[in-house]
Amino acid sequence: MKKFFKKSKYFFAIILVLTGVVSCEKDFTDIGSNIISNTAFTTNSLLVDVELENSPITKIPSGNISLEPGNYLLGVHASTEYEKIEASIISQLSISSSLQVVDDENNYVSDTTVVTTIDTVFIKLPYQVTLNDDASAYELDSIIGDPSKAFNLNVFQTSTYLSLLDPSDPAKLNSFSSDDVFEKETPITELNDPLNFQFIPKATDTSILVKRWLSDLTVSRIDTVTYTNSASSTVPIPFATIPLKEDVIKELFLDKYNSPEFDSQDAFNNYFRGLILEATGDEGSLISFNFNGVVKPSLEIYYTNTVLTAGVIIDTIQKNDSFLLSGIRTSTYKMEDKIYPENNEVKIQGAAGSEGTIKLFGEEKIAALRDRNLLINDASLTLYINQSKDTTALPYQLFLYKSDEGINPIYSQVKDLFTEGPVIFGGLLERDGNGKKEKYTFRITDYVSDILNGETDYSPLLRLKVINSTDLQTVSDTVYTNYNWNPKAVTIFNHHNENDSKKAVLKISYSEGMN
Repeated sequence: MKKFFKKSKYFFAIILVLTGVVSCEKDFTDIGSNIISNTAFTTNSLLVDVELENSPITKIPSGNISLEPGNYLLGVHASTEYEKIEASIISQLSISSSLQVVDDENNYVSDTTVVTTIDTVFIKLPYQVTLNDDASAYELDSIIGDPSKAFNLNVFQTSTYLSLLDPSDPAKLNSFSSDDVFEKETPITELNDPLNFQFIPKATDTSILVKRWLSDLTVSRIDTVTYTNSASSTVPIPFATIPLKEDVIKELFLDKYNSPEFDSQDAFNNYFRGLILEATGDEGSLISFNFNGVVKPSLEIYYTNTVLTAGVIIDTIQKNDSFLLSGIRTSTYKMEDKIYPENNEVKIQGAAGSEGTIKLFGEEKIAALRDRNLLINDASLTLYINQSKDTTALPYQLFLYKSDEGINPIYSQVKDLFTEGPVIFGGLLERDGNGKKEKYTFRITDYVSDILNGETDYSPLLRLKVINSTDLQTVSDTVYTNYNWNPKAVTIFNHHNENDSKKAVLKISYSEGMN
């Protein structure tokens, strides 16, 4: 049988009566092979009361300088149960070398002119998708809220310089938070056309028709633009297109190609400091975009060069310049300031929403447990979902970490994340026998053992949060950085007795020496 728990600890001193224990469950048999079963030991389990409370947060790290999240939220999600979120994206653009509106212009004869006409300009945002059952089309995923309703999207040029280094201390890397304010270039002008673009995600948006305009404003041809995950694939990827003002983009980009502003990436970053994709509204959906996929978000410029000699069209050259939303990126989360009542439940919401704080032991409980001659086999913290609340977008995983404002680092990892690994550590969404979403369980045997056997006196508050797999990039560092791009939310029962069998408790399985 596979051992779920790496090791156990002996406790010394005399046996005392444990105060604060709710009940004692005999014949506990679900903890694997670590239980010692012989005439010298008895095995039991006990339930220890914990304290679980709401802990609203105001901001989280959201930039990609120290850690690339890969995923960025855009859109609006409003729920009566949780804080409304308006998520926006700020990003630099990358340029390619040797940008030229007209190629080989010096080779044209003296009476030859080239007239450049903008065909279309848009921002491309490929959706996260999965293939349907017969692999004939993609379906959208990573969307919460009501995708049938639109939110407002406007695009701005930011005047805030996105610096890699901390402006107050250039010896350190810069950082960005979800509540940062990014100034808009003045006079403030939306780059998108129409204004307040009505954004509705659609799986059927798999192409865009580009009319190629000649200098006399007639159409020379129509191109169908699609994207696929590979050269061999014939299934187009759905993507959003946000149309931009053609004359403004021509002035900001094409007309500047031969200027010093386009001499290098650094020069361009100082000239055009980045885009703000700003979502607002009271309804709609919240979409997660993967910026590291095969097809990447970009600003696309399609234009046609009409070549004329003595006023007669002799050639047409269709071109496309692409500017990836790359370099420094960050997100802002405008969250509703919502005060939750003190009752029998706790709201856990990702992004810059709300976390929970958990106090496992008071000093008296620790002392009482240390005075018993116990062999700890398992310590599991179980948190039950209030199924009467909004469960349409429950997080697949919650996460525990340590929080102590009196030490450095303030946030650190729970030991079992290292000793047992993320899978055994747990926090995954579990269902009951009827398939209903029921609870989350954390196994923190080593962490509890170290506290109760006196190996450590460090017992800070634990914090409970929503997490996504990409938030936890590595478990090799004891320091924890609270990244969180997952906006999902859940209501869980706290420690109040009115919650009965669903209240939050720590279940400890142990073997005890017989006298």
